[in-house]
Amino acid sequence: MSTYKAPPCSVENPYTPPAKPADPGSPDAEELMSRDQIESLQFERLRWSLHYAYENVAAYKELYDEHDVHPGDFKELDDLKLFPYTDKEFLRKAYPFKAFAVPMSDLRRIHASSGTTGQPTVVGYTENDLTTWASLVARCFRFSGIKPGQKVHNAYGYGLFTGGLGAHAGAERLGTAVIPMSGGQTEKQIQLIRDFEPDAILSTPTYLLTIADGFRKLGIDPKETSLKTAVLGAEPWTEEMRHEIEKTFGTLKACDIYGLSEVMGPGVAGESGETQDGSHLWEDHFRPEIIDPFDDTVLDVGRPGELVFTSLTKEALPIIRYRTHDLTRLLPGTQRPGHRRLGRITGRSDDMIILRGVNLFPSQVEELALQQPELSPHFALELTRPGRMDEMTVRIERREDATMQQAEDAGKRLLHDIKTKIGSSCRIEVLDPDILPRSVGKIRRIYDYRNKPKGTGE
Repeated sequence: MSTYKAPPCSVENPYTPPAKPADPGSPDAEELMSRDQIESLQFERLRWSLHYAYENVAAYKELYDEHDVHPGDFKELDDLKLFPYTDKEFLRKAYPFKAFAVPMSDLRRIHASSGTTGQPTVVGYTENDLTTWASLVARCFRFSGIKPGQKVHNAYGYGLFTGGLGAHAGAERLGTAVIPMSGGQTEKQIQLIRDFEPDAILSTPTYLLTIADGFRKLGIDPKETSLKTAVLGAEPWTEEMRHEIEKTFGTLKACDIYGLSEVMGPGVAGESGETQDGSHLWEDHFRPEIIDPFDDTVLDVGRPGELVFTSLTKEALPIIRYRTHDLTRLLPGTQRPGHRRLGRITGRSDDMIILRGVNLFPSQVEELALQQPELSPHFALELTRPGRMDEMTVRIERREDATMQQAEDAGKRLLHDIKTKIGSSCRIEVLDPDILPRSVGKIRRIYDYRNKPKGTGE
């Protein structure tokens, strides 16, 4: 019998982690709730989560006291806007463990970001958190078309990154046989896919294309693999990228999965394999908002802006109004009408390039590049400042079956599209295949040399 005792809170926690389902192939009851039922559930869980964070995390108490707001002020769902936003800096100031609401003895897992842009953000999970996380990832996989009893090749990186272990636990809970390959070792990935014949693969979209390139180098058509479903996440990707992947692998269906470590990890939202119309947010566990990234006001459903999350059931690391920097919009649910959908992630507010007064994102270039059949999905954006003005070079590889002349003509068309559809001038440099570095995890698209000589690294 478990000796776990929940941290104190003046409001009773209305949530109990789910037991292992008798039929893991069937939808969870909460998936099928109406919008009214979801919002009623959100109110009860939000009320607890606000009190719980305030009473168990000193950083939240200090923040709310500073803004003269108290969890008791939360009387209806719209009152969430009374509470201040949090962000990576809020968590970094609490490094490593001061944002946790439970003692170390109650933690069962600790993950962290890479910290490449500053102090890492550290996230933790209780036993209940891990159960909830696995159940939501399993929900996403089932929703995308993976079935109990299938074999799943997991090419997300294992380790401090939440993708590998999060996906692994969800696939096991769904009742699949997991092949824990992790990222990298592309030749080994290909061998195992050929030998083990998995039904599904989990990876970033760009790494799946790297695997496809590996098959071609061996003279194997990727269409000949056993793969039927790909659940892809950890980086923004476009509809054009989906079409590229599905065309490459033939009968495979590519579906999105959304998440971020600070909010939970993968499994915050998942996409239906039937409609492939965007990821449904699991709003029985997370309350999303869209805000204007410039003036911080909350926007109506359908309007684009920055995605903000509040957790409703997390114990170790409660998250209240966390700014993700992901740019998207909320849409009505379709396959799960009670849960709203995410529009396609167009980029991150902190990845936005401002080039001579024009705002652009790598995903916009990807969308236009993949409309040119002679150009491959492998590209990078180089930013320089040789004089007074910033300049951007799009370095992009030609496809194997295109001549350099054909690819350069396509590059001219891409240059025109970027100018007319995005409004920015740039240079296009067409490269032979296999020149640019390949992704083994999250792709790097932007190389900014504006404040340093080219070739000096980060």
